[in-house]
Amino acid sequence: MELRVDRERCIGAGMCVLTAPRVFDQNDEDGRVVPLDTTPAPEWESAVREAAQICPSGAITIVSGD
Repeated sequence: MELRVDRERCIGAGMCVLTAPRVFDQNDEDGRVVPLDTTPAPEWESAVREAAQICPSGAITIVSGD
């Protein structure tokens, strides 16, 4: 699994951080998503897929390993 985030599209809702805290964080200055790992470990796949699905701005995209 590989993921991409679009920081320009992010609205800083933080749902990704709540869902997969070892994969996502938020920038202290603007609150936008910061990926901690663009190729998360298999045990985080389910949480990452959920984070991408519930992101209100659609800023998270899974680009491989579907």
